[in-house]
Amino acid sequence: MAPTVTTTGTTHVTEHTVTVAAPPGTVYDLVADVTAWPQVFGPTVHVEVLEETRGEQLLHIWAFANGEVRDWTSRRTLDPAAHTITFRQVVSAAPVASMGGTWRIRPDDDGGCRVVLLHDYRAVGDDPAAVALIEQAVDRNSRAELAALKNAAELAGRRQETTFTFSDSVEIDGAAADVFAFLDRADRWPERLPHVARLRLTEDEPGLQHLDMDTRGPDGSTHNTTSVRICFADRAEIVYKQLRVPVAMAGHTGRWEITPHGTGVRATSWHTVTLDPEGVRRTLGPGATLEEARTLVRRALGTNSSTTLRHAKQFAEEAHART
Repeated sequence: MAPTVTTTGTTHVTEHTVTVAAPPGTVYDLVADVTAWPQVFGPTVHVEVLEETRGEQLLHIWAFANGEVRDWTSRRTLDPAAHTITFRQVVSAAPVASMGGTWRIRPDDDGGCRVVLLHDYRAVGDDPAAVALIEQAVDRNSRAELAALKNAAELAGRRQETTFTFSDSVEIDGAAADVFAFLDRADRWPERLPHVARLRLTEDEPGLQHLDMDTRGPDGSTHNTTSVRICFADRAEIVYKQLRVPVAMAGHTGRWEITPHGTGVRATSWHTVTLDPEGVRRTLGPGATLEEARTLVRRALGTNSSTTLRHAKQFAEEAHART
């Protein structure tokens, strides 16, 4: 996946490639399905489809670049027949002045394919330091994305076994704003939730949170997790990606969702988990099955989420009773 870098005027072009032992259609589908990106691509935190017509998408993307979460809006053109997707940022984040590129997926003679990821970009003010920073971020992310794409495509036949989504809900006789406030103020969780032993929250810009949390297990042990959250106060929703996952997992993303229900609201915790088959065997033993791992993960995550929802319910209903 060694990059090729060329420069034309102030526009810089990079090319990264990888060979994948999977059919072109399988690889194309993974690139086309942006809803799966946070599970497939390590740098991607969250993606929202703002507009979609036949062959065209407008996306809002949050992803890591050089260790920081950046967000931008991109327009994509999808050509499933040619297994090609082109993209162009509509609104870029400094120091990027403009960026676009192409995914090209071509069959090889072995039944697999070769993936070419092209980027072209300009830096704000043609600043050499900014150019170097962008090149570093593009190179790091492209390498990570292609490696993850290769792994996901080559394991695509087991996707139904390894990736699953579940939810837990509670109905609350209270206001969405109070439920959201409880979930948003995660820095208060150690005093509010019995399973949270320690939590450090940093929020350098409103709505973008980094959490470093220790949780207590049923046996009294503590487990550390780190995650990044995007908090949408206007629609009472929080999405997150766990950055440090247990050995048995390859990925974990989630969402706290608060919706109107009767005279109150319904709060729902969603989880999407991708298991790592080798990690499952290392954690649970060589004879462990993915079904056993799914059951254990579902129980552990669901128990903590349900506990959080119950306390959010109590918090919001007590606030409602005081009004």
